[in-house]
Amino acid sequence: MIANSLLSILYPQRCTYCSNLVVEYSDGVACSDCWAKTKYFTGLETLCTKCGAFLHDAEPLFETYCQSCDGHVYDSARAVGVYHYGIAAAVIHLKSTPKLAPRLRREIGISFRHWFSEKPTLIVPVPLSAQRMQERGFNQAAVIGRMVAESCGIRLDEHSLVRKFHTPIHRVAMDAKSRELSVKNAFEIKRRSLIDGQHIVLVDDVFTTGATASQCARALKKSGAARVDVFTLARAVSSKL
Repeated sequence: MIANSLLSILYPQRCTYCSNLVVEYSDGVACSDCWAKTKYFTGLETLCTKCGAFLHDAEPLFETYCQSCDGHVYDSARAVGVYHYGIAAAVIHLKSTPKLAPRLRREIGISFRHWFSEKPTLIVPVPLSAQRMQERGFNQAAVIGRMVAESCGIRLDEHSLVRKFHTPIHRVAMDAKSRELSVKNAFEIKRRSLIDGQHIVLVDDVFTTGATASQCARALKKSGAARVDVFTLARAVSSKL
């Protein structure tokens, strides 16, 4: 704890979400206040049983579906928490720096074990296009995937699922249909034998409409995946929390 605080004194930085001072090194790029305001999903709130969309804070009494994800191909999707405050700051930082704050690494491990009590057999990160990989130098989904694979003892496959062509970055203003069309048929499997029969968890940084996750799941299931679930660091929500 002392070393942690000393580092924050020697290398002070401002929270990238609210600009307050980050006191603890383990908090990464967000301050303790923003982390305290961050909503983590625990299963005590009502989420869409399939896509994990936040519906309301009351504990669920039965399976509930948002119906917006009826056509999606994955089996379920879950996230560590809402895309705001600490998690939003971490996601934005992860676009430029392949590093997860110690605090967030702990939360990812806790969340993954909670949502996937029946251990999956394979972790697959959502791939970048060759152009974006060259521009960025790393895949942020793979950074999360490696952390999950190492902490949970699950095999990681970064190479079987590939993006066939470059697709535009999804902007906030894009509606669900535009997002879906932009990634249609964008993914394929290079090593079918490594996918066949596997219970796969597809990993990404943010789940917004589910268009990318669904197209990835389609490619994986066409190659024989027995089940495809989705796990993301953040979940975009439409309602204010």
